[in-house]
Amino acid sequence: MPVLLFLIDTSASMNQRSHLGTSYLDIAKGAVETFLKLRSRDPASRGDRYMLVSFEEAPAGIKAGWKDSHATFMTELRNLQAVGLTSIGQSLRTAFDLLNLNRLVSGIDNYGQGRNPFFLEPAIIVAITDGSKLTSSCGVQDELHLPLTTPLPGSELTKEPFRWDQRLFSLILRIPGHTSSDPEPMGGVPLDPSPITPMCEVTGGRSYSVFSQRMLNQCLESLVQKIQSGVVIHFEKTGPDPPPTEDGPIEMKHGPQSWHSCHKMIYVRPNPKTGVPVGHWPIPESFWPDQNSPTLPPRAAHPQVKFSCVDSEPMVVDKVPFDKYELEPSPLTQYILERKSPHTCWQVFVCNSAKYGELGQPFGYLKASTALNCVNLFVMPYNYSVVLPLFDDLITVHKFKPPAKWRQSFENYLKTVPPYYITALRKALRMMGAPNLLADNIEYGLGYSVVSYLKKLSQQAKIEADRVCALVGKKAALEGGIKLRCRSSALSLAHRKDFTQLLQCIMGDGPALPMEANTKEFAGFQLAALNKALKPQGLRNPYDIPRSHLLDQLSRMRRNLLHASICILKGQDQDQLHSVPIAQMGNYQDYLKHCPSPLREADPDQPKRLHTFGNPFKLDKKAMMVDEADEFVTGTQSKGKRPGESSSPAGVGAPKRRRCMSPLLRLGRAYTPPKTPPRRYSFVPVVLQLFFVIAHNTIHQIFLLPQCPFFLCLNAGYERIFYLLKQIQGSLETRLIFLQSIIKEAASRC
Repeated sequence: MPVLLFLIDTSASMNQRSHLGTSYLDIAKGAVETFLKLRSRDPASRGDRYMLVSFEEAPAGIKAGWKDSHATFMTELRNLQAVGLTSIGQSLRTAFDLLNLNRLVSGIDNYGQGRNPFFLEPAIIVAITDGSKLTSSCGVQDELHLPLTTPLPGSELTKEPFRWDQRLFSLILRIPGHTSSDPEPMGGVPLDPSPITPMCEVTGGRSYSVFSQRMLNQCLESLVQKIQSGVVIHFEKTGPDPPPTEDGPIEMKHGPQSWHSCHKMIYVRPNPKTGVPVGHWPIPESFWPDQNSPTLPPRAAHPQVKFSCVDSEPMVVDKVPFDKYELEPSPLTQYILERKSPHTCWQVFVCNSAKYGELGQPFGYLKASTALNCVNLFVMPYNYSVVLPLFDDLITVHKFKPPAKWRQSFENYLKTVPPYYITALRKALRMMGAPNLLADNIEYGLGYSVVSYLKKLSQQAKIEADRVCALVGKKAALEGGIKLRCRSSALSLAHRKDFTQLLQCIMGDGPALPMEANTKEFAGFQLAALNKALKPQGLRNPYDIPRSHLLDQLSRMRRNLLHASICILKGQDQDQLHSVPIAQMGNYQDYLKHCPSPLREADPDQPKRLHTFGNPFKLDKKAMMVDEADEFVTGTQSKGKRPGESSSPAGVGAPKRRRCMSPLLRLGRAYTPPKTPPRRYSFVPVVLQLFFVIAHNTIHQIFLLPQCPFFLCLNAGYERIFYLLKQIQGSLETRLIFLQSIIKEAASRC
């Protein structure tokens, strides 16, 4: 699962515009999106993890970390703003610490027990900057310096801030502000002379000097191809140069050559079945472990592997496992392939890995492939030239029944092997079919004090990882005031003995102030905000204000200064006050959370309004009272079937029977619309007219309304309704209440 961390320069210099019309920061954002699109073409990109770090101070500079989703990554990328300084050293340290948060918890570094290339977490850091001067609060720097102190526990176990599976690549934007008439140089992208270039080369990466959009796309395609699973190893020649071969190059060059020292990667291929790299043997440490040592010596990020140019015979024994890693193309691989000797090999060593001797014993060899298309690193058991013949005799001669002489030779070999190889040897013997050759009481682990120290560091690293992950995404707390910086080394006025006299001079209550007194220097003072509820507002760039609007802007600024109790700055334009980002326009639920609680409904019997997108005042159709008698349908068609009603599919085309909510129809019988439905009328005006008639005690006047559709819809039993209404006795208010109760009761039974 590769980790892709993008380090974006958010200094103010990224606001400069190129001849394309876009700022450097916009170009950087577009480059990240293009990189993601190119990477998505590879099926292996499904397991990628993306992180985003800016040039702000930690933890505000960590925009997307370990627990953030891809949507958060894209949102934070679009919201980046170019403000601040070019503090690339501090930002690089933050990026490395973020990648190393979980390494001590997972034990992937395996401190003091050998380096396992198959225990890796490949990460690529892509830094996009403009290559300007390195600035910080201390001034301008000519060289890149990473902070030596870090809150990450266990960082003292490695000399460098990075690890051997982490590489840094930088894109230095050099796109000019005007179109150049010179043709673009063809070929590869050159290196950039910026201070970040040496850091890229140390980690196994490189820098790209980008002069056009075409070169930027070319660099992005190259970066996508460099996403490989592997670790970086520093290969260095020991001893004399090899003699020339018959088929190899005849030229003999004296002095240091480029292939004598290479800083390249070895590819660690995952298992096709499980997708996880599998290995057997570690690369030895550069020290002999001591059981009585309370601590571990710090290791280099990249192991220093020495190779001897003496031709040796490659050794492989059947049933004995070994690891094979392909080397990244480099001057070393080119030189080995030009020799055209695929049947010989060069042994590799790690200095100080043996108990006696500076160079140590060989743990593998470099060998060209049979087809001469690549060079492979074979990792074998430590001092394989001694143990492989013993294993060969065990399998072929003794048939896994070793005599005493063989056991004595094997015990002498174990005394020359670092103790952390015992675990790998036991696994190899189990695979070979001889699990009982190693005694269980052989000490192969670290000392008690070292194990306790590593456990303590693991617990502290877990706490630190949780703390950092919790702080990611949180906004930094605003300071209570504006700090005043001391710009001189002289004594502050507040510490002077005549401070009271000077204060009176400033206020005009005393004599004139002497010229040597500095009234603008107040070390340690703060300008406090009078209104704590005043929310911070983003101020406009003064260069964006047209010349004709300067006086209007000045008047608005004066009004803001004199009316500090208002929480909203009036200096903003009206379109800025009411503008909403496009991504937030449809987020109506968050808008409701910030709205005040609505007032209660005047009539609690009315159905509640449901806020839906588009029209927040739209009623729920399922519980809405409609005017048309034949529009309201409740329940399913299977409920309330009448006797004799056919349920066959043949009646699908027939009009459906609907229940009417009108309280003025006859109770107990449903209204069935005719086959040719007449003109629909609203019954609400009729009910209102009926209330009006009863209130005036002239119910018979309803027959004087020829245009009223009440006549047309009631059946022959309407005289019974009027007869009952005429029997109501009492005052006008009593009869009105009684009629309201009848209507509600009829509506509930309908």
